[in-house]
Parts: sequence; structure tokens; C-alpha cells
Amino acid sequence: MTPSEKSLWKALRDNFQGFRFRRQHVIGDYIADFICLPARLVIEVDGEYHSTPQQRMLDETRTAYLKEKGYRVIRFTNDEVDFQIKEVVLKIKESLNPSPMRE
Repeated sequence: MTPSEKSLWKALRDNFQGFRFRRQHVIGDYIADFICLPARLVIEVDGEYHSTPQQRMLDETRTAYLKEKGYRVIRFTNDEVDFQIKEVVLKIKESLNPSPMRE
């Protein structure tokens, strides 16, 4: 795992009582960085190379595949995880407990 992924893994273990996450979970030809299977939520942590046009296209294909399989996908950059971990945790919690108004 990258340092950012390690930080997020620690936050997922420490802050999500009642929700269990796995890391490096295989779905088809892809490996999700983190997943909560009961919530069908995939969390991806993207490094700098994800900002290239080619990688963005590959990420869009991957996200479309995961959505087709019934997963919701949220992505965070390394910087978000490294410098805004509280906001990242809040967004994940909101994704696990979506409000009816957003649906």
C-alpha cells in the first residue's frame, strides 16, 4: 500500500464501527483499493498518475464496470487523504448512510 492508502486504512479501521472494510479486493479484472461489501461501496485512492488523460479514461472504464456490477465508487486523491482525512472520513460515512434527499 502507498502511504496515503495506509493512512486511509487506519482511518477505516478506527472510525467505522458496524462497517467492515477489506483492502485490495478483486472484482473481475480489477483490484479495489478498499471495499465495504455489505454497502457495495468501493473506495479508490488515486495518485498523481491518475490525472493523465489516458489513466482518466482507464479509471472511467473501471468505474463503469464496477457500477455495472452494482458497486458505488468514490475516489479520493492522495492529497485529500494526506491533508484532509477528516473530510474524507465524513464523505465515506455519508456514502455509507446516504440521505433520502440525495437519492
